[in-house]
Amino acid sequence: METMNNNCAGMESKLAEMLLDPGAAPAKVQKHVADCENCRKQLADLRATMALMDTWKTPEPSPYFLSRLDARMREERASAPAGWPESWIARLRARFAYGPSMRVRPLAAMALTVVLFLGGGAYLGITDWDQPVSAPGQAAVVHDLQTLDNNAQLLDQLEAMSSSNESGD
Repeated sequence: METMNNNCAGMESKLAEMLLDPGAAPAKVQKHVADCENCRKQLADLRATMALMDTWKTPEPSPYFLSRLDARMREERASAPAGWPESWIARLRARFAYGPSMRVRPLAAMALTVVLFLGGGAYLGITDWDQPVSAPGQAAVVHDLQTLDNNAQLLDQLEAMSSSNESGD
């Protein structure tokens, strides 16, 4: 009995795969389900659940649902609570619940665009301050010629030193 329970560990996902496509299940899993009473019962329960879900029909929504919802939301917006603190809190809550009016959205988008441009410009201006201005560089050909000239001068000096050492010996 205990060996069957150890083999059943992790079979839930394999049973679901076997339920959807029995031919794709490995032979080892099919043999286990054929030998194990508990796994056979779970597979039968899964099949019964899927058959029951196939027979279920979704209910049709009421055709007047959206019109009643719109009317209820208009009533909520129009109702004014008594006293100024309650009305202020109710207006604030309604603004968050129902969203701002349509004419505020373009203004908010424009303000956000301006803030992004100013923030991006400020960021670029700050990062440019930290970088030192570099002098215009020399062309690669000029640099190579100068290096060869320096090497030629160095070789001339070494030859002069070696000829003075040979003459002094």
